[in-house]
Amino acid sequence: MKIALRPIALVVGLTALPLAVFAHFKLLEPADWVKTNDLGDPQKAGPCGLPATNVDNAQLLTDASTKVTGGSKFHLKIQETVFHSGHYRVALAVNSRNDLPPDPVAAEKWTEKGPYSTWAQIQSPPQIPVLVDGLFPHYPKPGEPASKRVDPKSPMIWETDLELPNINCPKCTLQVVQFMADHGYNVPGGYSYHHCAALEITADPAKPIDSRWPVSK
Repeated sequence: MKIALRPIALVVGLTALPLAVFAHFKLLEPADWVKTNDLGDPQKAGPCGLPATNVDNAQLLTDASTKVTGGSKFHLKIQETVFHSGHYRVALAVNSRNDLPPDPVAAEKWTEKGPYSTWAQIQSPPQIPVLVDGLFPHYPKPGEPASKRVDPKSPMIWETDLELPNINCPKCTLQVVQFMADHGYNVPGGYSYHHCAALEITADPAKPIDSRWPVSK
């Protein structure tokens, strides 16, 4: 068995491989920047789920923006619509979605069906602009399936409170990426699915500005 390690955003030439047929998660809080269906589509294309050819289509945008206070915690809530082994990463772009980090570097195993993911590197500690990595890790026990449909009557919810940097950022982009282990390569998106939310961050005047982060332009 051959194991390969590479940035999944740079892999090309795999269009002939079978694609995954289901979406995997919905971003419930903060509000998603695009309108999604019950499964969470669109979400394959990086960095925010919407294909680059559709970014100007106003019908797909929610115009939702969540106001938050810098240096405080915000609530992150995700609904996993199709369980898949893996974990999540959360990042914050101050000035442009182009400032979001590449998708996680993934290792692959090669099978008769093509490349399948096995694991992804996790930043520990996370490096700006990543807020947290390795979030909500969930991997099957021996003998359990890597993926399954989730019963909509009993949705699988992941939620937690995460701390924001104390900055002023009227048009920040919060990105949530799901890395999927034991999964075939998607075109586009590789082994990651993506959602984003618009944040309006106002710094807490009682706390020092976090100088590690870029200044909003």
